[in-house]
Amino acid sequence: MFSMAAEPITPPVEVHHTQLLIDGKFVDSASGKTFPTLDPRTGEVIAHVAEADLEDVNRAVSAARKAFDEGPWPKMTGYERSHILYRFADLIEKHNDEIAALETWNSGKPYEHTSQKEVPLVTRLMRYYAGWADKIHGLTVPADGPYHVQVLHEPIGVAGQIIPWNFPLMMFAWKVGPALACGNTIVLKTAEQTPLSALYVSKLLHEAGLPAGVLNVVSGFGPTAGAAIASHMDIDKLVFTGSTVTGKIVLELAARSNLKPATLELGGKSPMIVMDDADIDQAVELAHFALFFNQGQCCCAGSRTFVHERVYDEFVEKSKAHALKRIVGDPFKNGVQQGPQVDEKQLNKIMHYIESGINSGATLVAGGNRIGNKGFYVQPTVFSDVKDEMAIAREDIFGPVQSILKFKDLDEIIRRANATEYGLAAGVFTNNMNTANTLMRALRVGTVWFNCFHVFDPTIPFGGYKMSGQGREKGIDSLKNYLQVKAVVTPLKNPAWL
Repeated sequence: MFSMAAEPITPPVEVHHTQLLIDGKFVDSASGKTFPTLDPRTGEVIAHVAEADLEDVNRAVSAARKAFDEGPWPKMTGYERSHILYRFADLIEKHNDEIAALETWNSGKPYEHTSQKEVPLVTRLMRYYAGWADKIHGLTVPADGPYHVQVLHEPIGVAGQIIPWNFPLMMFAWKVGPALACGNTIVLKTAEQTPLSALYVSKLLHEAGLPAGVLNVVSGFGPTAGAAIASHMDIDKLVFTGSTVTGKIVLELAARSNLKPATLELGGKSPMIVMDDADIDQAVELAHFALFFNQGQCCCAGSRTFVHERVYDEFVEKSKAHALKRIVGDPFKNGVQQGPQVDEKQLNKIMHYIESGINSGATLVAGGNRIGNKGFYVQPTVFSDVKDEMAIAREDIFGPVQSILKFKDLDEIIRRANATEYGLAAGVFTNNMNTANTLMRALRVGTVWFNCFHVFDPTIPFGGYKMSGQGREKGIDSLKNYLQVKAVVTPLKNPAWL
């Protein structure tokens, strides 16, 4: 169902920050170049943003290095750092609606979701990491002899962070929060499609009291600014979220430069498994949410919907009905569930996969077309009779295209669900605890959701197996990405005890 006003709704926010943030100041790029960032509702320019290249990354790294080696941030107590992060969270909460409007305008997400869910979750994430800042500690461990042994957990240094366009503000929080809590400094590159919200909240972070040079934000393109960060000899840690193809490139650049450790959160092709004992209405609703959430632009989207043969036909018919009634339109309009895709490139990629599904013999049950010729809107699309070897069942579409496959028994679905190069997440719908216990151990993925999906609490670690990445973000595990471990051994003379 398409719901669009005659003219796009005017966003309730203005763009104030389009420059690079280096050493606490907004500055133009060294070259003076800019690039346009677009409104995906129309394809029109929102603003021109400073385009960083190697020289700008060098300036940002120099500022971050000086702030780490000479500045107050790593020398502050964890309690002092936590105060600044808590103030930052308060400022995000205060400016919730403006931040949400920027996120919607730049990415196409429904405003009701960004304002009521995503930005509040960013606030929650920052408070979570603020709480960790004064609880990071080392250990004293025994040794086989008269030695006093300390294990120190030290900040790793300058972190290079590259975030994607599908959750720009959320990924900012996932990366900046733990890095700052651990006492590091940062050079962060935004996605060229969605630079605006990160620049806005970075200004708020400095208002909260963050010292100059601790967080530096550059906007630009992967082959220039991104490659410069990944290969920089004075960056101590690389963290990247994006496609598996690009992840391989940045990992190689990190290795060929100074062998900096890398945390990668990459692509997925997550199975959604509906057993024959599941509540079908609930399963249909949650499988719909698992795939169509965020316009289908989610690395862990439930994009391979496996349904038991005994309930397959009923599931397909009800999934079709859900897709046909999904409300697509201007994301600033109340009630809209699906906005536009992020840009024309993503739109064309999705349309290519829809054509591929039709040509390979899958049954087009719903959707399949672009909506209108202005903006980047795609109909919610459902395919049935999908086979494992089809491209729509193997490759990461990153769009509102649901592929429904049929299976017979538990052994078959374990084999087929794992038969992929990815291993990011999975969903299982069943009321049988024996089935649940079997699948939670058999599925080779980083997250398994049972009778739910897309639960992203700050405490829950997130990351993948196989080519879905390495390392984890969120939760206590994310702190390990930004800490170096050092053993300190001192002889003891005439110890009273060992």
